[in-house]
Amino acid sequence: MSSTCDLGLPPTIVIKIARYRGVDKLDILHLAVLAVVQGVTEFLPISSSGHLVLVPLFMDMPDQGQLMDVAVHVGTLGAVLLYLWRDVFNMCTGLGHMMRGRSDPGARLAGLLVIGTIPVIAAGFALNHYMPGGFRGLTVIGWTTLGFGILLMIADQIGMTLRRIEHLRIGDALIIGIVQALALIPGASRSGICMTAGRMMGMERQDAARFAMLLGIPAIAGAGVLKGYELWQSGNAQLTSDAFVAAGLAMATALVAIALMMAWLRRATFTIFGIYRVLLGGVLLAISYGVIG
Repeated sequence: MSSTCDLGLPPTIVIKIARYRGVDKLDILHLAVLAVVQGVTEFLPISSSGHLVLVPLFMDMPDQGQLMDVAVHVGTLGAVLLYLWRDVFNMCTGLGHMMRGRSDPGARLAGLLVIGTIPVIAAGFALNHYMPGGFRGLTVIGWTTLGFGILLMIADQIGMTLRRIEHLRIGDALIIGIVQALALIPGASRSGICMTAGRMMGMERQDAARFAMLLGIPAIAGAGVLKGYELWQSGNAQLTSDAFVAAGLAMATALVAIALMMAWLRRATFTIFGIYRVLLGGVLLAISYGVIG
């Protein structure tokens, strides 16, 4: 066990983190908390990193390591694929039609996702090259959680509700993709910032959420493919089983969270999510500046 303040916490708060170094078994409570927090917050516009940074503050748990992070992300990928299976199926069949020279709405949607994914890939490579450590710190997460929460509320109030995914153009997808790159800053919330951009473009709330979730598929799948091989090569059966348990729990909780969010957006606005983010950001900043603790 070792203590660390690399999140920018004040001296009054010490987070004890046991770095994952070949541990044979992760505590079941640790797995459950990690999976539930990630599953609930991944696609809701409330910042998953803002919540994950709070977990060690209230629970003395070891750092799960990068492989377990990927496992829960893969679980959330399974949830969105299951929930949006019609869109995924239409894109796959549409690509087949396109290869035979036939125009298809599914192929067009797949093309929009490719265009929207390019900026975040480019930004990710640039950030990894020039700033390998990325943007870190509890203060950064606090300000981005709060600031982008306010922006979400503003966009939701001023944005019209006229456009659906079918109305998006190539330029629209590119803009949302560029905005999505800002999610490389912890606390910005990838889904939240994409929904904010969609609302500013006048997209209906459910369609803005749906496109944001679809854009998450390539990013999450890429991370899973890159690290999945490392998980398989570890040769640690318990680690593998822990990863599958975490992925399953994350998938179940993410599926419930997505369904509840979409049901909410059928009759309400994003305002409740924005208010929650402002409150969460305020708590994180209070901890960061030593007001709490």
